[in-house]
Amino acid sequence: MNKITRYIHNLVVGFCLLALWLFLPATAVGDRVPALIDAIKLPEELAFCGESVPFNVPQIRERFEKEMLLSLWDRPQVVLWLKRAPRFFPFIEQLLKENQLPDDLKYLAVAESALRPHAGSSKGAIGFWQLMPQTAQNYGLTVDEYIDERRNLHLSTPAALKYLQALHAKFSSWTLSIAAYNMGEEGLAAEVLEQGTKDYYYLYLPLETQRFVFRVLSVKLILTHPEAYGFKITPEDIYKPPVFDTVDVDCFQEVPIQLIARAAETYFKTIKDLNPHLRGHYLQAGHYQINLPAGSANGFRTRFEQLLAQHNQTLQQRIYVIRKGDSLSSIAEKFEVPLAAILIWNRLDLSQPIHPGDRLIIHPGQIQEVRP
Repeated sequence: MNKITRYIHNLVVGFCLLALWLFLPATAVGDRVPALIDAIKLPEELAFCGESVPFNVPQIRERFEKEMLLSLWDRPQVVLWLKRAPRFFPFIEQLLKENQLPDDLKYLAVAESALRPHAGSSKGAIGFWQLMPQTAQNYGLTVDEYIDERRNLHLSTPAALKYLQALHAKFSSWTLSIAAYNMGEEGLAAEVLEQGTKDYYYLYLPLETQRFVFRVLSVKLILTHPEAYGFKITPEDIYKPPVFDTVDVDCFQEVPIQLIARAAETYFKTIKDLNPHLRGHYLQAGHYQINLPAGSANGFRTRFEQLLAQHNQTLQQRIYVIRKGDSLSSIAEKFEVPLAAILIWNRLDLSQPIHPGDRLIIHPGQIQEVRP
């Protein structure tokens, strides 16, 4: 089946499922997937962070129903929400409780990133809480080409909650705070002043922001009552929280993350997954707290020091001095290594020129198989 045929097939199947969902009663399609018209029937009362939603206003009800339908239509995404939430919510809930903040704020992270550490927006927001670089830095996070702490739940959540507290102190409303979180506090303050109302539901805001609180509300309803919307997740279905050890690592020079992985007797990918804020392939000089697979902290420091000493001893043997007529491609071919590997080892990109006399690090072409 070629790509065009597969696309048409999937489109037809999708329309058929939509027709079943829209026009058949829940009993006709089974109790597991209620009809959409039933799924958007509102509870008697619904509040966000203790603030009631005025569903008695037809236009407000319509705005909510739109976001509820859109959320429910993407059923695979909802399944992932339900499977991921038990992995991340306990930590978020604990911090919310410690800071005396409404528990409903945890649903903001789902609406923002679907609880994905590397989620990003076209505007530059990154991470679980989709913080912009300047906002993250204002609240104590490191964001640069080597470290991006917005991607780490345990580092970014305190910063996001401090930001939300500051927004609430300014606007005295959680719905307005969430709107400001989405569009920016200065922009919202200007609209409040110009339009003469502090009620989110009656403010004319950028379309994305007019939808945003309702999207968060739809997340709350679905995750609070999943079976009412045809989702039944058992304890065996959920993604378990990672279990890890944390070690202090002092780097007095640039250190390959691969070396950290070898000292932890694990894979490079495992270290990156446990430490999503680490960017690239190298740690710069400095102090780090690194998460390792549970149990691997025992003996890590000794192994790390030994591997680092070996790395430094062999580093000079891996230096190639560029000669006249060399190119990165010819050097890669000469040493039988991928060109992309040379770029990684030397922190280069193809737009950077090389010159005779420059030095390159070239590692052996043989793969050193890692077997934890």
